[in-house]
Formats: sequence, C-alpha cells, structure tokens
Amino acid sequence: MNDTAAVILGGGRGTRLFPLTKDRAKPAVPLGGKYRLIDVPISNCINSELRQIYVLTMYQSASLNAHIATTYRFDNFSRGFVAILAAEQTARGGTWFQGTADAVRQAWVHISSRPSKRVLILSGDHLYRMDYREFGAAHANAKADLTIAVQPVSREEAPELGILKTDAGGRIVKFVEKPTTPAQLDEMRSDTTAFGLTAEEAAARPYLASMGIYLFDREVLDDVLQHDQEQTDFGKHMIPQAIQERRVFAFGFRGYWADIGTVGAFYEANLDLTRPHPRFEMFDEESPLYTHSRPLPGAKLNRATIESSVICDGVYAEDCTIRHSLIGIRARIGKGASIEDSILMGSDQYHSGLPATARVGIGDQARIVRAIVDKDACIGAGVQLINQQKLVEYDDPNGLFYVRDGIIVVPKQAILPSGLVF
Repeated sequence: MNDTAAVILGGGRGTRLFPLTKDRAKPAVPLGGKYRLIDVPISNCINSELRQIYVLTMYQSASLNAHIATTYRFDNFSRGFVAILAAEQTARGGTWFQGTADAVRQAWVHISSRPSKRVLILSGDHLYRMDYREFGAAHANAKADLTIAVQPVSREEAPELGILKTDAGGRIVKFVEKPTTPAQLDEMRSDTTAFGLTAEEAAARPYLASMGIYLFDREVLDDVLQHDQEQTDFGKHMIPQAIQERRVFAFGFRGYWADIGTVGAFYEANLDLTRPHPRFEMFDEESPLYTHSRPLPGAKLNRATIESSVICDGVYAEDCTIRHSLIGIRARIGKGASIEDSILMGSDQYHSGLPATARVGIGDQARIVRAIVDKDACIGAGVQLINQQKLVEYDDPNGLFYVRDGIIVVPKQAILPSGLVF
C-alpha cells in the first residue's frame, strides 16, 4: 500500500476512560501489560506494508509523543515514517480540533504535502488485527470513492454505534449514527449472511456497524473536507452526506474488534488476554504487535501461585497468589498478597532503593479484586481493594481511587496507605 497514507486519530479528552486518561492521551493508555493502545493501529499499518503514517494528537500528548518517537523509527533507506501532528496555531488560523473530520481538515496541509492516492482514517482506541491490503483491494475492485469497514452486531450493541444498510452489491444506502428508537432499529436491520455469518449468527447480529475505519480516494477526501467547513465529524456529518453523493461501499470484517473507549470495555479486553484462547491473540508471528523495546529481565517468581494470568517482563512476585490477572512490566507484588481478576500496569522504572513503606507496587498481605492499578502506584501493606458495597460508580474524596463500571481504578502514582479497606 505504498500509495496510501494512514491517519490515526488520537482522540479527545477520553473522559469515558477516566482516571486512566487523567494524565495521558487515550492512545497512550497501557494495554496488555507492555503495550499501549496506539501500538494496535500502527502495528496493523506496518504489517500491511503501509509506511506513511500520521498520528493526530491534542490532549495531554507528551507521553504518547515520547512513546512514538522512541519506538517507531524506520531505517535510513526507507521512506517510511510515523509523524505526530498536533493541533496548532498558524498564520492560517487554527483551534483545538472540533471533531474527527475537523482534525483531519486542520492537518490536511501536512498530510497532502506527500503524494498518495488514498487516505486511510483509523481510530487510536480500538483493539483488532486487520490486513489493510485486503481493505484496499476491496475498495479498488468496487471503484469506490469511500469504503467503510463494518462488522455485524446485535440489537443490544447497535444503539452505541453507527449503523448502516447496503444494497445487494455492497453499496451503502443509509447510515444512522447511534439509532435508539425501536422504529430506527427495525428499519436498519440487514441480512448479515452476506458478510459470512450463518443463518443463526445473522439472526443474533442483524445490524452492520461502522468500525470507524474509512478508506478515501485522496481527491474525494480533499473535496469533502473543503466542501463545508461546519462539518466537523465523520460519523455525524460527512459519512451521511457522502452516502448521498458518492460511491460508498462496505467492507465486511470477520475478525475480533473491540472499541475499548470505556473502563468496562478496557477491563474486559485486557483480561480476555489471560484466557487460554483469547479473542485477540498476542501469539501471532505473522502479524505481531509492536511496541517500545525494553532491556528488561525475565519475571522472577518466588513461591508464587499463578492461575490463568499473563506475567510480563521485569516482574517480581514473592509468596503471593495471582488468579486471572494481567501483571504489567516491572510490577512488584509483596509477600502474602492476593491479586484476583485484576490488571496491574506495573511501573515505568524500578524503585528498589526506596524503603518498603514507600516502594511502588503491591504491599505485603494486600488483596486486590476486580481492579485496575495504574502505573507507579503504591499500594500499602494490608490494603483491601474488594469493593465491599458492590458500588458501580464512586469517587474517593481524596482521589486515591475510583469505581467505574463496578471496577476499582487506582490512578497513576497514587499512594494508598497501609491498612486501607474499601
């Protein structure tokens, strides 16, 4: 796909992922113990031989920028690059990005400065593995102006997504952003057997949802961006209009795809990696997930009991129990601690020189259940994070922890005093 440029949208404030986005951009949120969300679309691009990649950023992008700069460096004999384009003030004007389309419009002067025939628009907070070459071939075969990647979904999922209908040839004839009324939902039902589902599967998933992945002919994208400056969002504004005026086709995607823009979705997608046969398989030599290379030692486990878990590099766990959990890089787990159904993001550096009471990690005899502990957090000895009252939403008055979607979330660098019980 040497004739295609990829544009990855860095997202807005990421309020649905708070407090994981308290001090970082959404695509910079850690994933799978050693990766970041941004690694997913960039890896898909690299594995699809797409080397012209732009990442549009705005909010709290320092750690994201540093990760991209230190991770994705193509050699001197390649024309490939991963360029960061931030919202900027220029002689032409400029404001904060007002939406997905507005972000691309403001960055267009940079994107269009290099030759390309097509532009692939991607999200920075989805988990999936796709060969964009197949996407590009379907776009070319249909002689499409715009192709949208779609996936069949259930009636319960449809109100949270953009739903579309196609004709017999795969051309999109109608699009509704987040249909909610029964009449809208009934009208947008499709025969999804055309997208590879069995009759039983099609009955359970009768709606075609946009995955937020768009492939434009470059001239078409240029035209729609400049046509109406008030149209700021692809899903809400530009896609419905393009369907009326352009050749817009659907590309059916049959693999695993998850929008992990909420704490609940993020939690489920990460813990799914600990299962024997996860929906997103990390063990894939043909399409690996790339990230920053770290010279870390192997995990050191001393009398630890571990069941159905992922343990990353540099972890030290002593005389503890870990069940159905994901333990990130450099995590330290003290004696007698118990970790269940939880995600520990680990640490950005070792803190072995500090006294035990101030050391980053999980203290002795602590118990963590159904929680996400962000990087560099210090959980004191005997702390019990078990959500005794089964709360769904809660903010600790001191900002030590939060509950979102019934999941306890400890923010980055938080310090929980010994003996705390929640």
